[in-house]
Amino acid sequence: MTAIAIVTGASRGAGRGIAIALGSHGCTVYVTGRSQERGRDGLPGTIHETAAAVTQAGGRGIAVACDHSDDDQVAALFAQVAEEADRIDILVNNACAIQDALHAPGGFWEKPLALSQMIEVGVRSSYVASWHAARMMVPQGSGLIVFTSSPGSVHYCMGPAYGAHKAGIDKLAADMAVDLVDTGVSAVSIWMGALASERLLAMIAAQPDKYGHLTAMLEPTEYTGHLIHALQADPDLRDLSGQVLIGAELGRRYGIARPDGTFPPSARDTHRVEPPRQFPVIVR
Repeated sequence: MTAIAIVTGASRGAGRGIAIALGSHGCTVYVTGRSQERGRDGLPGTIHETAAAVTQAGGRGIAVACDHSDDDQVAALFAQVAEEADRIDILVNNACAIQDALHAPGGFWEKPLALSQMIEVGVRSSYVASWHAARMMVPQGSGLIVFTSSPGSVHYCMGPAYGAHKAGIDKLAADMAVDLVDTGVSAVSIWMGALASERLLAMIAAQPDKYGHLTAMLEPTEYTGHLIHALQADPDLRDLSGQVLIGAELGRRYGIARPDGTFPPSARDTHRVEPPRQFPVIVR
């Protein structure tokens, strides 16, 4: 049976790559985001272009314009999926309001307050989308909810807005898994490495002295999508639910290498960090 997936924030970057990778495995992918015309926010990519790329890769791409800061639009998205597909197998929470000021020098108080939207959109929208997804997945007795994260959840990275966003979604995965236990639905957070995204490649080109070292560490934007497909098919997925997983280590687990045949480095080696520990205490 063809897997039905929703990938949020999929106009470009990680979301686009994940959607295309899932399409290459034959999935039907609902591609969501705000960008319907090229050039929005000064970056290339639209939901329509991504949906077309999903179809070209071998799946079926369906573009749905959705501002994930608007609960009504999110509700309409899931209503559309319920009507057209009658199920959802994979939800990838990737939408986030990233702004160029994130990389600017200075303390958080010297940068625009609008950076707080990373928390408002990134964390809250992931909660809202997961709420809708769970209401479909639990009755069907299966499903995978994924949060795209990074090691910035456990070390300083571009300021407190970014760190709070990543730490927040790691915690969402951990606590949702507690509620989802014995339902057949799993929730995980995946630490992605440095991605060969349009934004990061532009940063490397503009400041090679500062970011050039990342070139050898880059993961293709499609990489995490292949990991998600393997996760969904893993008979031991239930044992991984609630965990923060390092994408590079999942790649070795499933034998998924980069196009050149090498595996990306783990954050355990590059940053000397590891996923946060969730204690087994449950208070209801």
